[in-house]
Amino acid sequence: MGKITSALQKAAEERFDRIEKISRIRERDHLIVKKIGESKVDANVVTYFDSKALISEQYKILRTNILSMNKGKPPRSFIITSSVHSEGKTVTALNLAVCFAQAVNKPKVLLVDADLRRGRVGKYLGVHQRSGLSEILRGETKLEDALYHLDIDNLTVLNAGSVPENPAELLASETMKDFLATARTRFDFVLIDTPPIILVTDAGIIGAQAEGAFMVIQAGRTQRGIVKRAEELLNQSHTQLLGHVLTNIEYHLPEYIYRYL
Repeated sequence: MGKITSALQKAAEERFDRIEKISRIRERDHLIVKKIGESKVDANVVTYFDSKALISEQYKILRTNILSMNKGKPPRSFIITSSVHSEGKTVTALNLAVCFAQAVNKPKVLLVDADLRRGRVGKYLGVHQRSGLSEILRGETKLEDALYHLDIDNLTVLNAGSVPENPAELLASETMKDFLATARTRFDFVLIDTPPIILVTDAGIIGAQAEGAFMVIQAGRTQRGIVKRAEELLNQSHTQLLGHVLTNIEYHLPEYIYRYL
């Protein structure tokens, strides 16, 4: 029993030492990205904690489906939106970003919180970053000063930053277009969390600049008419709808599948 306790204690100490390196600076493609340690990642980001969990496997299936799009030439920049609030779009964006970063070839992934009105990516990751996309678009900070990553080195995150007075205008600016162009050259995949498409125009603005959109729909809550209206708004903004992600699904998992996993 003593040996087991000692081994567990040693493993815990090694884990602590690895994540305790706060604000370590590293260079990647001419960008200096701060590393944030001792983060308080929310339990909803399941792929971060357990890549073999049943929920994580569902995100892997979604990742596979995306990578298989367009005959193996998938979209490299896309938004994740929803019809209305509280459908799980931010949790989906976080889990999918982590899942992409965990791929065998270790692609460089950038997760952008473009919800300048009530961004929550930083809150889910437990990182209180003062500067973010809002400050970049206003010319108040440099890109390298706002980017950070946790202990997944090939996953970089950009928080929304402070709430501006004119979020839609900032997102439609030339500075935003330049930011996305730069991001595409430095990262393999750019995932962008946006506000719901029906509530504000922001998702349509960014979606038209990206390669398309995935719409998150909460099962048992979102009415078909609302989803149809959201699709119409995306179409009007010249945003290609790449697919839907259904959340809050409850189903019985056969025992033989559970044993396999």
